[in-house]
Amino acid sequence: MSPFAIGLVIAAYLLGSVSSAIVVCRLLGLPDPRTRGSGNPGATNVLRVGGKKAAAVTLVGDMLKGLVAVLIARWLGQGPHVLALAGLAAFFGHLYPVFFGFKGGKGVATALGVLFGFSWLAGLATAASWLLVAATLRISSVSALTAMALAPIYVWWLTGERHWLAAASVVMTAVMFWRHRQNIVNLLQCKESRIGDKH
Repeated sequence: MSPFAIGLVIAAYLLGSVSSAIVVCRLLGLPDPRTRGSGNPGATNVLRVGGKKAAAVTLVGDMLKGLVAVLIARWLGQGPHVLALAGLAAFFGHLYPVFFGFKGGKGVATALGVLFGFSWLAGLATAASWLLVAATLRISSVSALTAMALAPIYVWWLTGERHWLAAASVVMTAVMFWRHRQNIVNLLQCKESRIGDKH
């Protein structure tokens, strides 16, 4: 991989390291999401501590990190392997942000942005899966895990270059399940909170 491509991947990680949840809450004078609710700096927890508008801005910001990282690499004529690595870098930047002590969110929105960058159809299919499960069960973790479990299939089916992009999707899905391990335990114990719950 060329030094230019390596620089793009590093830049994607730094972009991913900007926590939309923390920035939005600071700008709006809201409590730090790491100290309230679930303690997760993500859109679902911002919804609990700051309401719908703050959560929507956080969601868009986190998605854009993944989308922009991939699109810049694509616009600069990089191959599928660099697109995949740039997407993963933004995703891991969100999970382990250098600017916030390497303690970030669970990566759902950023992963979705990466998927839109890989293929707008794959991203749309994943988002639709999330919305369908969320509307039915109103449990954010179930929605995220279901959508991400399907994401590699969508990427494989809907992209022309399947290997690198599908492999990156599999990695994001596996990490997502690991990051949601406590949510999975809560689900098994019927303790998982629903979307919009304050606690």
